[in-house]
Amino acid sequence: MSEKRQHYSEEFKEQTVMYIQEQTKTLPQIGEELNVPVGTLQQWMRKYRKFENEPLADRETLRQKDKQLQEQERTIEDLKEEIAILKKAMHIFSKERN
Repeated sequence: MSEKRQHYSEEFKEQTVMYIQEQTKTLPQIGEELNVPVGTLQQWMRKYRKFENEPLADRETLRQKDKQLQEQERTIEDLKEEIAILKKAMHIFSKERN
């Protein structure tokens, strides 16, 4: 048996790409929802994707974000250490004295 290929209009393809950009779903989920193969969706994304509403990431912004992440990681580690110390102190001070 031969399968007929599905043909989609340019408008449908463009609207689908816009829909993909607005969703938090994965391509396989959207492909299943629209009954379109994932490979086809990927081709449409390459052809019809518009970046006008997407923020551009320049090197300086990436450096700032990286620095911010490193600072947050240090803060998290410091807070974890403080919590561990407080737990030990609470354990020591909560013991009954004879």
